[in-house]
Amino acid sequence: MPNAPRVVIVDSFPGTKSTADEFAASGAELIRVQSSKVVPTLFDGPFDLSVYLDNIVHEGDLTRTAELCAAYEPDAVVAGSEPGVELTDALSAELGLLTNGVELSPARRDKYVMIETIRAAGLAAARQIRATSAEELAEWHRSLGERVVIKPLKSGAGDGVHFCDTPEESVAAFQELNGAVNGFSEINDGVVAQEYLRGTEYVVNMVSRDGRHHVTDIWRTARISVNGILDFASSVHLLRRRGEVQDRLVAYAEKVLDALGIRHGPSHAEIRMTESGPVLVEVGARAGGGRLPLFTKELLGESQLDLTVDAYLAPEKFHARVGGDYPIGPYFVVVPMVCPVEGTLRGYRHLDRIRELESFHSMIIDIEPGSRIVPTTDDITPMRVLLQHDSEETVLRDTGTIKYLDGEGFYELETEPQPS
Repeated sequence: MPNAPRVVIVDSFPGTKSTADEFAASGAELIRVQSSKVVPTLFDGPFDLSVYLDNIVHEGDLTRTAELCAAYEPDAVVAGSEPGVELTDALSAELGLLTNGVELSPARRDKYVMIETIRAAGLAAARQIRATSAEELAEWHRSLGERVVIKPLKSGAGDGVHFCDTPEESVAAFQELNGAVNGFSEINDGVVAQEYLRGTEYVVNMVSRDGRHHVTDIWRTARISVNGILDFASSVHLLRRRGEVQDRLVAYAEKVLDALGIRHGPSHAEIRMTESGPVLVEVGARAGGGRLPLFTKELLGESQLDLTVDAYLAPEKFHARVGGDYPIGPYFVVVPMVCPVEGTLRGYRHLDRIRELESFHSMIIDIEPGSRIVPTTDDITPMRVLLQHDSEETVLRDTGTIKYLDGEGFYELETEPQPS
């Protein structure tokens, strides 16, 4: 037996390697499994394989992939990103390790099956249809008589999401998405159409072990309409663990996990607080994406990633924490800048004014001057500003100031030659 624990990470890619990094930092040795020969376009880019004992590409033969993993005597199989959820379920079951099983795997990835599964469990759920033709989608939209959301059955990061007020808009969205390749490099076989849920959207991140769920962080989002996107997340605000809204969200989210068979590992739930109560948008059976877990770690001293390691490798330590509050830190907001223009970026204006804000913490620039920039329509934003302060009012005020500074005047573009 190896001295250090060994963990199989399924689909760890650039931008989604925080889970793998946390296990490595705990002293675990890693084996990387890629669920498909094709690297999803959302995660395309060079990445370092030297930190893994092996890199196994799954070619469709579960028995063979399990045999290759078994040679390393792994202690756990964990999803590194959304596309790896189903193979994580299958491999962990095949290897006889801690597993959520395969019976409800489709409900943990397919957005339509997910909502129908929680509805069958008696939970509040959006009205929806899985549309395989433009005609049935248009008929359903007319019968609903209100705004709907159209999206791929399996995708992420806002890829392919359309807000449609008329049946004609829904048909146009269907024709764009159906049969197209989504951000996970999977072909869209139909779409899911759901009623538009009115209310503030929250994120509830949790970690589970043996069916016991522990809340690691809760975030509130603010929304704007921009670049043709009706509901773009213009900021995310870390909340305290306890509160009337938080308690309602958590009670609902725990029932969602139970209904979907998420008994072990991290989860990332997006929930709308409607007038009638919390309603699920979707949930991922993996850690929250982006850098939110890293921000939480810096702010609170721990994150969903720490608890995920404990759930798999130190269950006694994890169970001792279940039900307790996460630490209280400063108020914290992430404000993504939302580009409305297209061209070659010369630079960002007003950065000095942003740095002078009372709650300014730092900024992350993802699109550097000299690069091509396009209007922001998904979670890939040109830059993000991080605000942190002991006063909640201060970070909210500075958030408003940043949104005031953002816009066409924030982006300085290179002058491009006009066609003669």
